[in-house]
Amino acid sequence: MRAWRLLEWKSEPVLMDIPEPEPGPGQVVIKVGGSGACHSDLHLMRDFDIGTVPWNPAFTLGHEIAGWVHALGDGVTDLEIGLPVAVHGAWGCGACARCRVGAENYCEDPVAAPIPAGGCGLGLDGGMADYVLVPDARYLLPLPDGLDPVQAAPLTDAGLTPYHAVRRSWPKLQPGSTAVVIGVGGLGHLAVQILAATTAARIIAVDNRADARALAEKCGADLTVDPADDTAAQIRDVAHGRGADVILDFVGTTQTLALGAQSARSMGDLTLVGLAGGTLPLSFFATAYEVSVQTVYWGTRPDLVEVLDLAGRGQLTAAITTSGLDDMMDVYRRMEAGEITGRVVITP
Repeated sequence: MRAWRLLEWKSEPVLMDIPEPEPGPGQVVIKVGGSGACHSDLHLMRDFDIGTVPWNPAFTLGHEIAGWVHALGDGVTDLEIGLPVAVHGAWGCGACARCRVGAENYCEDPVAAPIPAGGCGLGLDGGMADYVLVPDARYLLPLPDGLDPVQAAPLTDAGLTPYHAVRRSWPKLQPGSTAVVIGVGGLGHLAVQILAATTAARIIAVDNRADARALAEKCGADLTVDPADDTAAQIRDVAHGRGADVILDFVGTTQTLALGAQSARSMGDLTLVGLAGGTLPLSFFATAYEVSVQTVYWGTRPDLVEVLDLAGRGQLTAAITTSGLDDMMDVYRRMEAGEITGRVVITP
């Protein structure tokens, strides 16, 4: 089969022919229907800080995967060949307190894991291939009726991560509240939809691209803003002069983090999702009182169940374009150049 293999850090992957995987006990092979192209993969290729994770190349890229059950290992009894499924890509030890409640994205004992903490496309082989081996059937979720694998694939990260970020802030997103989404890209446009579907907040979207702002409006933003020196003041004006209750930063530069801090209401949440590598100086008067600053990584298996349910009911739809497996690197180059709106799904 064909697979895009990352052979070493800070290098471009290579399209190779490798053997089709065979499932062992408890394992499942998925025929890939779609695999989302993510900015995280660019970090692996370009500037990843070697030594920050307990795994190394070589592995096949692609951590947003949906497809069809292709082969079952011994002991797998609750799935059938041909079933359309989404893959929860965070694979942990399965035994720690976090893993036992489905939060394998926050596995606390990765050294004890039978597989590298991180998961598909992040240590083990992912979905930029014709087939992918899933090491445990618990990572597979059947798709709701009407949701096909191409639509579902980006929801496993680009939908799941913002859903987890929004969900943890639900108590602060009551009627009269304001939420800000900074960066309306592959994750940000889904964050706008999640906020609109699950909260009563007024939604402000910030992006310097006109097409991204137009997408935010289509997804349910109440106001879109082209960032400028007075953007924080604009946000405060819309938020009754108090600041935003929740800010979700899907960019992560020093500038966007500063904007989030300047825009936050006291007791608000500033959640960093983007991986641009910016920093936020913290001192007593750097933010309004009791502003909580946090990062999030992916989401839980129960979160993904809820994401797929929203999508199955038409309340969450990724803005996607598709591309063939042979053209994957062209997609990443366009992504790096800022030429892509929404999400691209690679369809082997």
